[in-house]
Amino acid sequence: MSNPIRNRIKAHRRVRAGDLVVHELNYRLHNHYQSDALKALYREIGFARSLLAFELPDRRLKLIDGHLRRELDPDMEVEVEILDVSEEEARLLLLSIDPLAALAQEQEQIRDRLMTLVPEPPAELVAAWSLTSEQILKASEPKQPLKGDPRPPQFYVLITCRDEPHQVELLRRFKAEALDCKALLA
Repeated sequence: MSNPIRNRIKAHRRVRAGDLVVHELNYRLHNHYQSDALKALYREIGFARSLLAFELPDRRLKLIDGHLRRELDPDMEVEVEILDVSEEEARLLLLSIDPLAALAQEQEQIRDRLMTLVPEPPAELVAAWSLTSEQILKASEPKQPLKGDPRPPQFYVLITCRDEPHQVELLRRFKAEALDCKALLA
């Protein structure tokens, strides 16, 4: 018989976010797309996911997952799921949680259906849903005009619309704001 899966969750505790110890080996950087999307989600829904930590010998809590949530508002009281793990096990989790989630395959038809059921998501969330890691990296690179090119650089925003009426609605809104925009169909 195989070993049963152990439950390593030992408690939940509400603490001030700034009192959580940042893990010195957290290798994830949080770009402005992610930060803006999380802020938008906080505005729309509120705080809805606990942070993950383990207890140090001095009883302080050290983060495994939730560094950006801690940074956004250090004075916010947050729910923390506390694990009964060693420092070594915490490092294994630190390396594994986000990559495991990224391995999931996307079912585009179900995702597209879900998007139609969310009436007016904030633009920051829509951007985060549609950007890939490569696009974020490319967008973060500084743009340099070609030497001798007299034209100034142009910057674009591409917005994925739910359907044609949504596209028309956005075009009208942007044109009313005197923005230079055009419709594209891919």
